[in-house]
Parts: sequence; C-alpha cells; structure tokens
Amino acid sequence: MRTGQPTTVTLEDQRMPVRAKLAATWTSFMFLYAYVDILNFFTPGVVEDILDGRVFKFGLSQTFSTTALTLVAIPILMVVLSMTLPARVNRIANLIVASLYVPVTAFNVVGASWLYFYGLGVVLELILLALIVRFAWTWPRTAPSATTATSPDRATVRDQPQA
Repeated sequence: MRTGQPTTVTLEDQRMPVRAKLAATWTSFMFLYAYVDILNFFTPGVVEDILDGRVFKFGLSQTFSTTALTLVAIPILMVVLSMTLPARVNRIANLIVASLYVPVTAFNVVGASWLYFYGLGVVLELILLALIVRFAWTWPRTAPSATTATSPDRATVRDQPQA
C-alpha cells in the first residue's frame, strides 16, 4: 500500500580509477582537437588556402603533415598509455605531455580570424589539459601496509624449504 510519500533511492557513486579519468579526458581532448580543425574548414577562405597549398601561414609539405600527424598522434596514444602504463610512469607521462600541450594549444588561437570560435575551442582544450594535470598530480598514493613493510619479499619466501 502506498502512503503517498516519495521513495528516495540513493544512487551508488563508485570511485572512478585515475587511469579511466585520464583516458576519458584525453579522449575528450582529442574530440575537441579534431572537431575544431574539422569545423575550421567551414571558415571562409580556409579551403581555398588549402587548395593553394597553405594552412594558416604554413606551406603544405611533408614536414608540415608529419608535424601535424605527430601533434595529433601523441594525445591519441595518451589514451592507451593512460590505461596501460605503470602508475608512476603514467603519472609522469601525463604531467609532462599535458603541460607541453598547453603552449601548443594556446598557439592555435594566435592570428585566428574567428576569435570566438578558436577562443572557445582553446579554452575548452585548456580546461581538459588542466584536468589531466590535476588528475595526474593528485594520483592517490597507498602507504605500505604493516605486513608488506615487515614481511620478506616473495622470492625469499618462495626459496625457503617447506615443512
């Protein structure tokens, strides 16, 4: 029988692992990174410049394309590396790569004719990079347990004769 009182159900809020947060944030960064470039094709004059062999102020060349591919590939690889690297290396890699991408990202707004468009894209990308730095910087640490600190290592235990 209903009493007319609404029932409140609390949703379980499970803690998300840092690795998953980092991979999700790098994925979001990559979507923004790619879509800002894709939507840029709709900016007047961009396609004509590309057909004339120019992107922004740079001539299209193998060097330009290789550099552009590298700038996109590194964050793409960070998605996988954030999920697979050991914690210490993972933390350092995320701190370094995200920090290096701050000036790379900020450079994208220099000389932009559509300041609101590029400004929004850069601000959102910088927010995601700041989250990556924060997640990596505040990576939870575990103190060694009393049994781990006082017990012999596995190899020592394994090599001892059994009774």
